[in-house]
Amino acid sequence: MSVDQTQEIEGGAEKAATPDEVTTMAAAAASYPVAPGYRLNVRSGPGTGYSIVRVLSEGARVRITCQTTGTRVSGPYGTSSVWDCIGSGQYVSDAYVYTGSDGLVAPRC
Repeated sequence: MSVDQTQEIEGGAEKAATPDEVTTMAAAAASYPVAPGYRLNVRSGPGTGYSIVRVLSEGARVRITCQTTGTRVSGPYGTSSVWDCIGSGQYVSDAYVYTGSDGLVAPRC
């Protein structure tokens, strides 16, 4: 949804989406690749001290719902304390996900 698009609200009226709503919708629609050649641990929280809940296979893509800070991790895309929430209770280190940015690409959790 671009900034100039509208949303339907109660009663059939329309209103323009705010920039924050546009950013949130764009982040939710995008998927990002896990670094090639890596099987990525998905953890129950934003850090290496949290339990592993599953492992993503090589070539996986993830949808980032929000981002937060946690344990600092070094990976193929640098060193980062950003963790990507990819589902309820599911976090991966942003150092292993190619987002094309050193900053946040989704809202804060």
